[in-house]
Amino acid sequence: MDGGYRFEPDGSRGSALRRPAPATPGRASAAGRLGDVWQLVGGCVPDTVLHGGTAAPVAGPEGLPGAPAQARYALSAARTRAPGTSRLTDATSLTSLDGLLAGIPAEVRRAFGAKVLGPLLETGRPPIAALLDTLETFLACDGSWARTARALHLHVNTVHYRVERIERLTGRDLSRLTDRLDLWAALLCR
Repeated sequence: MDGGYRFEPDGSRGSALRRPAPATPGRASAAGRLGDVWQLVGGCVPDTVLHGGTAAPVAGPEGLPGAPAQARYALSAARTRAPGTSRLTDATSLTSLDGLLAGIPAEVRRAFGAKVLGPLLETGRPPIAALLDTLETFLACDGSWARTARALHLHVNTVHYRVERIERLTGRDLSRLTDRLDLWAALLCR
């Protein structure tokens, strides 16, 4: 293929497209160059779903050892975000918690979500479902009791009661940022 791109085996998960040329000042990034040919490659194999991952550009040889891990992580995120659609993901585009979590294997995400949320994931119990909904809304409202109450059409005391139950069931303290982040990540991992 023109420009030094070539297909290489990627274990049992298909093939990877690789451009071995290093990033140089004044040239497009590896992701940009690969993005330029991504559509052409997809046109060559229209019935095949292609996923790709690129690392952040490195300034020198000292950055090269971490580049393959970044590219593999971005590849995993591409596969998670669009399993049935071709997608190229650049590691530098993973700028949110949701993006970061996309690169973690699905089994690990599910296990984390189940461990952190625990009893809140029990199905068939309406009171538990209401607690999960309250947690999602409370976190989406940045921990505001009043905004959560308005969003759920509840009295603020009901929100306080539900949050206390959530804290007891999960062992997390929603007044602590780290616990809020754990619960938010767990909700994203479901």
